[in-house]
Amino acid sequence: MRRLNSLSLSAASVLALTIATSSGIANAQEAPQSTETSQEAVDETPAEADNQEIIVTGSRIARPELDFPNPVTTFSSETLEQSGQTNLTEFLSESPALISSQTSSQNSGSTTAAFGGTSINLLDLRNLGTNRTLVLVDGRRHVGGLPGTNAVDINTIPKDLLDRVDVLTGGTSAIYGADGVSGVVNFVLKRDFEGLSARGQAGISEEGDAGNRFFAITAGKNFAQDRGNVAISYEFTEDDRVSGFDRRRVGDPRYAFSLVRNPADFPDNPNVYDRILLNDLRYADSSRDSAVDVDLDGLPDFTGTGKVYDRGRTLRQSGGLTQGGDSTPLAGYQGDLQPDNRVHNVNLISSFEVSEALRLFAQGKYVNTRSYSISQPSFDFFTYLAPDNPFLIERFGTRAPDGALISRDNFDLGVRGETVDRETIRAVFGADGRLGDHARYEVSYVYGKTKSRFTEDDYRLGDRYYAALDAVRDPLTGRIVCRSTLFPNGNIDPNNYDAPATTFTPGANSGCVPLNLLGEYVADPAAIDWINVDLVNRFTVDQHVVSGFVSGDLGGLFQLPGGPIGYAVGAEYRKESSDFVSDPYLQAGELLDLAQILPEQGSFDVKEVFGEVNLPILANMPFAHTLSVGGAVRLSDYSTIGTTTTWSVNGVYAPVRDVRFRATYSEAVRAPNITELFSPENGTFSFIDDPCDPVNIPEGTQFRQANCTALLTNLGIDPATFSPTSDPTATVSLPGRAGGNPDLEEETAKTWTAGIVFTPTFLRNFTLTADWYNIKLANAVSTPTAQELTDLCVDQPTLDNAFCALVGRDPDTGYVNDYLVAPQNVAEFRTAGLDLSLNYRFTPAESVGTFNLRIVGNYLDKLTYIPTPGADIDDDRTEAFAPKYSGTFDLTWVKGPLSINYGLNYFSKTRRYTTEQVEANPDIADPKYIFYREKWQHDLRLAYDVSKEFEVYGGVNNLTDEKGDVASTSYPYNFLGRFFYIGARVRLADIGF
Repeated sequence: MRRLNSLSLSAASVLALTIATSSGIANAQEAPQSTETSQEAVDETPAEADNQEIIVTGSRIARPELDFPNPVTTFSSETLEQSGQTNLTEFLSESPALISSQTSSQNSGSTTAAFGGTSINLLDLRNLGTNRTLVLVDGRRHVGGLPGTNAVDINTIPKDLLDRVDVLTGGTSAIYGADGVSGVVNFVLKRDFEGLSARGQAGISEEGDAGNRFFAITAGKNFAQDRGNVAISYEFTEDDRVSGFDRRRVGDPRYAFSLVRNPADFPDNPNVYDRILLNDLRYADSSRDSAVDVDLDGLPDFTGTGKVYDRGRTLRQSGGLTQGGDSTPLAGYQGDLQPDNRVHNVNLISSFEVSEALRLFAQGKYVNTRSYSISQPSFDFFTYLAPDNPFLIERFGTRAPDGALISRDNFDLGVRGETVDRETIRAVFGADGRLGDHARYEVSYVYGKTKSRFTEDDYRLGDRYYAALDAVRDPLTGRIVCRSTLFPNGNIDPNNYDAPATTFTPGANSGCVPLNLLGEYVADPAAIDWINVDLVNRFTVDQHVVSGFVSGDLGGLFQLPGGPIGYAVGAEYRKESSDFVSDPYLQAGELLDLAQILPEQGSFDVKEVFGEVNLPILANMPFAHTLSVGGAVRLSDYSTIGTTTTWSVNGVYAPVRDVRFRATYSEAVRAPNITELFSPENGTFSFIDDPCDPVNIPEGTQFRQANCTALLTNLGIDPATFSPTSDPTATVSLPGRAGGNPDLEEETAKTWTAGIVFTPTFLRNFTLTADWYNIKLANAVSTPTAQELTDLCVDQPTLDNAFCALVGRDPDTGYVNDYLVAPQNVAEFRTAGLDLSLNYRFTPAESVGTFNLRIVGNYLDKLTYIPTPGADIDDDRTEAFAPKYSGTFDLTWVKGPLSINYGLNYFSKTRRYTTEQVEANPDIADPKYIFYREKWQHDLRLAYDVSKEFEVYGGVNNLTDEKGDVASTSYPYNFLGRFFYIGARVRLADIGF
């Protein structure tokens, strides 16, 4: 691509018969779970809550809720509905812990979407990556949404059947297995649902686009004297596609601004800002209707329509950009801002209690997702037209005696896009029950499969394209034909004299239709159809998980002063497999716009045993209302990396009932996924801004200058004269390679948390928590981009590092000419911070109504990346999606049938330029552009209960219509701007059969 912008065992939270969902008694359940249970929570005192034994995310041992050592932030289904969001990831990404998650809009157009990843939604906990966030449903693993990874597509999670979402930071491998080195997000579904619930909602932006429609219906019934339950839910979600051209500040060159190198600042003047804000930026010397160079000097002379070419204002050292003129604007070039996305989601949940010793349960899911997004067009750079090309002669006569070079952006040949059809099925079968008075068991089997068929639209076959472009006039008929029609044994590509035809047979019956590119929308549609192909790719991801455990206490044998010892022991077997089959044209490397992509296949399995213990040392004593310690361990045997051991220890101390201190320390692992291990070496394209360009030298580490000098000198090139932007292909993405690494090892995270829970008895329904977290991820698997790879090579203490070995340079020019993007166990990540939460539900007076206040905040103290041992620390705190301060404020007022909810989403300013860039180059930009501005988004929702069964509601998100910052499309605010929605819900307590 050119010009790119920038699984596990149940925690049994829904299987335990004594689950509680209180809003004001502990951080483990920080939000009301439903209207009905919230009222129960109001009437319950903390003392009563202490006596409830439940199971929550992060443990399999039932104990009083306030005795859990793990800080868990919970979001209820009620909170989700009040947000007006019908996209779970959009909702969760407002939480400080998940702020860097990937939403549908981020995976559209020419942005961050993986191949076949249009519209996918992935959670990223603590800014440590989507592969390090373990996503569970009812405490069990869920099949991944992309080939070769375990990252779950959140599009597949039902919303209306959701009871709550638990977010737990770090160190969960001992409980749930690998992948959760940054933590766990557990989606807990409603159980024993009875009655009928239906909800419909529609929304649209103030711009009249980005329409959203959501419909859900859930029906459930108890039977056999309430020993059995079955419920089925169907949801439909649809989001309309939004093109970049539909928004003025993105798609109109006059209003689309970027920060680019100041053309008046050469040589560098420390008193002049290096980057300034400019509009109407264009890709130099490339046009939508062709930039035609008739004298072959590398500069365009005419447009494809014959007009003298206006190059506009040349911007020196700006990566091949100009301002104004006839070249192709950047505005709108990258494609869609939001994909078209439709999701059908069907879920079935059931259970039947045969006796106290045996309850059978089953779940089934089918999700169909269809997405479409347009990205950027194909392009030509210095493509040669022969002097006898009749289209060239008709346009320019004798002005191109030696032929011509054309550079163009092919919006008229069919802009490339991706259509994705994904199907996800998931089945859970199991049994649980009591083993006497002090133990219970569970066994379960989970099967998951994701199948995808994704089509890449309008990609050019290389041999056909050049054959169609090489047109001549038939001397017998006078018609314009392809040269290969008249001379089937001749060369197909005048740009490559050794290129044979591989996808067609030259000659009179080849089907070749001459292609005219001199002008826009002048090409014969038949020629476009002949050169273009839609690529059909498929992948399948399979998951099998068999697990079982026994949990309980030793109260039948003996007790500690604080109560009986709690325990859980079990075993698990898991197998993951992935099979990706690329289109035959891709496998053969026949395309101009995509490198060769080979099939990828791989699998692994893991056998595990685990145990957990809780020791309640003291209880209900002076200065020791509660004192307990515990721990967990898991032994794993992987078919890929061998054996691993993960463990955790924890403790809770409450000197009095109102105040509790808690702490955990753990060591967790993540095994490399299938793609990281088994991906074949494929071709790829990347745009690289050479770090050894003199303009970029000041923006690297302290080692860059010396390393670049040594690197170029060793090639026999004078660093003082090195100027990669003089390379005529500087604006073209460079071919390279990408693949896996079968020698990868596991990465290890050491995590500790320490916090306090304040639940004052003198202030009912009030909870305040504060927890410090610290995560150190060592031996981390790092897969840098081509740009990062090139930068990291010269930013290390020495050129003898893992990155330089993967970057090749031309011995004559010094330009980067090859690179291999591959994962390595080289990195170290560290993050630390403080999580705060406050929940308070109060009724000042019956005549005033009830208020429910919820605040979640975060202080990010550290977020660093060390690429190799001894390298400089890369401080990522305060950079994009890693603000120093972030939080949400949620206030709901209820008075009779009316409720009003106000939400505030905030994070502090973040850096546009890295700390290292600014320290090395203080005049990089005007200080007002160094940071993106802070985010203050206000949301408002009103709801009215027309009757006990029927509710209507409406709201507006981004009430003040905030937009992205200067030179930013969707940051710190979503591109949508002000967004309105209305909806209605029907609830029936019994469906009557």
